Amino acid sequence: MGKAKRERRLSESEAQAVARNLRVSPRKLNLLAQLIRGKKVDVALAELEFSRKRIAGDVRKCVMSAVANAENNHGLDVNELVVSQAYVGKNLTITRFHARGRGRMSPIEKPFAQLTVVVKAQEEAAQGKDTD
Repeated sequence: MGKAKRERRLSESEAQAVARNLRVSPRKLNLLAQLIRGKKVDVALAELEFSRKRIAGDVRKCVMSAVANAENNHGLDVNELVVSQAYVGKNLTITRFHARGRGRMSPIEKPFAQLTVVVKAQEEAAQGKDTD
């Protein structure tokens, strides 16, 4: 017997990758997610390559993983891929304590985040809108 196969959440022209336990706050990671959302994959990878943010390398790895999933698992053309969705979620938060004056302590929160990147194949007909 076995379990029934789960329905695919994405369409056949989409692929996704998830990067979990990224050691950055979700608010800071969302700045990079906004940077790549809606752009072609090669442009998004180039912007992440030269970004000065510390976490940009991990975001770039996640985008490359989504591209590899699209190419190997779904047979999509890499040159037509667009980052259709990039969203950030909260993950665990580690609490540490910092010594303060008069024998007290205050908590320091070290948040983790997760990033989900969905790439989608863009049709050639949608790109050819110039009628000059």
